[in-house]
Amino acid sequence: MDNMAEPGARPKHSDGGDLADQNLVGDATTAAPLGNELVGALRDALKKFDEGLISRFRAGTSAAILAPERACYVDAIISKLWKGTLGKQANSCGCSLLAVGGYGRGELHPGSDIDVLLLHDPSRAEIPNALIEQFIAGLWDLGLEIGHSVRTIDESLQAAAADQLIATTLLESRWIAGNNELLNIARAELDSQKIWPSERFFAAKLDEQEERYGKFHDTAYNLEPNIKSSPGGLRDIQMIGWVAKRHFGSEKLHDLVEVGFLTEAEYQTLYAAQCYLWDVRFALHMIAGRREDRMLFDHQIALAKFFGYSDDDCNLAVEKFMQRYFRTAMKVARLNEMLLQHFQEEIIYRHQNPHPQRINSRFQSRLGFLEVTDPKVFSRYPFALLEVFLILEQNPDLKGVRASTIRLIRQHRTLIDDKFRRDLRCRSLFLEIMRQPQGITHALRRMHRYGVLGRYIPEFSRIAGRMQYDLFHAYTVDSHALFVVRNLRRMAIPKHRNELPHAHEVMLQVPKPELLYIAGLFHDIAKGRGGDHSELGAKDAYNFCIKHGIGAYDARLVAWLVQHHLTLSTTAQRRDISDPAVIIEMAHTVGDQTHLDCLYLLTIADIRATNPALWNTWRAALLQELYTLTRKAIRRGLSNPIDKRELIRDAQRDARRILRHRGFLPGHVRAFWRDHLPEEYFLRHNADEIAWHTEAMLNAGEDDIPLVLAEQKETGGGICIFIYALDSTDLFARCTSALDKLGLDIYEARVITTEYGYTLDSYLVLERNPSGPFDRRRGEEICQAMRAAALSNAAPPAPSSRKVPRQLKHFHTQTQINFNDDSANQRTIVELTTADRPGLLARVGVAFSSCGVRVKNAKIATMGERAEDIFFITDSQGEPLRSAEQFSCVRSKLCQYVDEEQGHS
Repeated sequence: MDNMAEPGARPKHSDGGDLADQNLVGDATTAAPLGNELVGALRDALKKFDEGLISRFRAGTSAAILAPERACYVDAIISKLWKGTLGKQANSCGCSLLAVGGYGRGELHPGSDIDVLLLHDPSRAEIPNALIEQFIAGLWDLGLEIGHSVRTIDESLQAAAADQLIATTLLESRWIAGNNELLNIARAELDSQKIWPSERFFAAKLDEQEERYGKFHDTAYNLEPNIKSSPGGLRDIQMIGWVAKRHFGSEKLHDLVEVGFLTEAEYQTLYAAQCYLWDVRFALHMIAGRREDRMLFDHQIALAKFFGYSDDDCNLAVEKFMQRYFRTAMKVARLNEMLLQHFQEEIIYRHQNPHPQRINSRFQSRLGFLEVTDPKVFSRYPFALLEVFLILEQNPDLKGVRASTIRLIRQHRTLIDDKFRRDLRCRSLFLEIMRQPQGITHALRRMHRYGVLGRYIPEFSRIAGRMQYDLFHAYTVDSHALFVVRNLRRMAIPKHRNELPHAHEVMLQVPKPELLYIAGLFHDIAKGRGGDHSELGAKDAYNFCIKHGIGAYDARLVAWLVQHHLTLSTTAQRRDISDPAVIIEMAHTVGDQTHLDCLYLLTIADIRATNPALWNTWRAALLQELYTLTRKAIRRGLSNPIDKRELIRDAQRDARRILRHRGFLPGHVRAFWRDHLPEEYFLRHNADEIAWHTEAMLNAGEDDIPLVLAEQKETGGGICIFIYALDSTDLFARCTSALDKLGLDIYEARVITTEYGYTLDSYLVLERNPSGPFDRRRGEEICQAMRAAALSNAAPPAPSSRKVPRQLKHFHTQTQINFNDDSANQRTIVELTTADRPGLLARVGVAFSSCGVRVKNAKIATMGERAEDIFFITDSQGEPLRSAEQFSCVRSKLCQYVDEEQGHS
């Protein structure tokens, strides 16, 4: 197997001496006696060599030179130990010491494991077990991370027959010391017994890769990729080599060029990618001080600095570095896909050569795969570079594209230039691709993998592989955009209707879904340019639509969606949507039902494609509530907005109807509301909530106060907690602390005080670590804890300290506090942006309490590593904050309680 340290004959390094005779090892051990002194001398020699290796790497020597050198040097070290331990039996025994795994391929990075196999033949001279144990112990004493196994040839063959991973180990194993005949015997037996013939071996390796890809959600673009195992990582290159070695007997990947499976350009792309990935892996091991193949946030900034990247006005150094990595991974994954398709045709289908089925003059189907009718199709008919994807959509029985045609697409994609983009046929083909009833997501992803999408939409190529250094965005921008389109498509497909039933019903009302898909492609396309990406992207989207003959109204709709793609989620999560003024403002922003429908669907698709952990029942319910309220306002008419009194009358009427069915007299209910509940309460709650609260309060006696209720929302959007208690300034602080200790995360809080000294508090919470459905026992536990908190006369307890998750530790968000006036509702708005951490809201509650501030409403939003929380507050008299002393107290106490904990994390 070619370790790709050299594409052809690459010279040995000239700055570290000739390693052929391993002078350094010889000098260190010539006079050393056996035993501990030998091990110590070898350990010192290896340490000195590794230090020199790191120095040379820092000075610019490539890991493509250093990793094979380290393997060669470790060979010499281990060989010395072998001979020193076994003495005269070292080469004449019936045992062979083999390097396996990465060590067998001759590639050792600073923290790589050293995997060895002791292969022995019982019919030959045996080595005493004591000597074998002494040798293995010596390897550990050298400071090496050793993995070892001891097998006979028969045992190895039996294990290989049962497990292709062991068969792979034998394929790439390498002799180090001992009897050099045994490995050849084992390999000959492996072939003669037809263990794992090419067909089975390829199928098993393909299954292995699919399973590996599944662990990374089938994308190379996770926030913390594994440089070895993620799609597009080193394992993808090794996969090609394993299959080539088993089928062709190839020792080097360049052999595939000679047999026509790789072009020289493709080989050079693979070689350059491996050299780069090796450099990154070498640096990762060096920075971590151990074997570490995950590119954790801990190390990404250090890697970016090591490779010479720096921040600028548009992008962070770490984002530039990771974009280079992701683009390299993309190239590897594309070549891996094409070559495995090539292998499949050669290995699995080589005995099948049916007549092709003609599709049109340019394309035909063979063995279920699409291919061109002539190698010159793309040069003669450039528009066929888009037509191929339309044909795949229109023929769902096709399994994919033949490797030879994929290669032709890659070779001819440079034909996609300005002239191509102006061609009416090309523009029509692209729109047809976006209008098909099936296969749109697969078509766009193939276009991206084959390099067509970025050529056709140059702006899209600029976001390829672009990451955002935070915990909020789980994927690169290009991958995210394609996920958005995928999510929109799933809303439109009947078989997925149960996934998002309401969104599916709304999607059925959208007259031109392709406009939504185009908006999904363009919504983040301007990220990384500087400026407002929504505004810049809207211009790109509008120009694209106009050039493609889309009408002016529809083009404006697409541009508007791109410009406002954050508006709905921002309003839902950061503003009080029980306030009629907020709903009226949203209705004016969208203007009509079509704009509202499209924005609602795009918002859901965007959130679900941002981070798998971001979408939850609470966000789903919140967005649907905002959508419903805005739709009512639009239907009523923008010139005839509903007023607060009408909203109160409607809520009371519907709640009375519910209570009447439960046996409560309307007059009794009206009197209770008049005497106990302020008008504000009816604006902040819907009819179901009002009926639930009222029933409990009417049935409660004096001993039941404070009254606490808890139930799961019918929509599944979290747990609703209601507290009716005597008011106190620090009640919010005690409640938030109690909820934190219960393992409940607060997403929304509403606090309404009455003129009789009582408070009506509502919390919407989600389980931090869900262990099962909400049940009566959990409800009682919550109610008891919250009742105890409401009854307590003690000062708010210090928030519980919990370990800060690893990922949060490596992001440093500066705390920002902004004040705004909400004069219409007699409140002050506090916007708090800070680093998220366990128990944050409980600390905020204590800070407010220490200033005598009352929280009337709270909207809690966590954006990855960053918390963006909104609090609507008043002073102790229910008035907005007015004095400089009040603002100063809130600011200083928030900073004290919030940043103090951040400093300790």
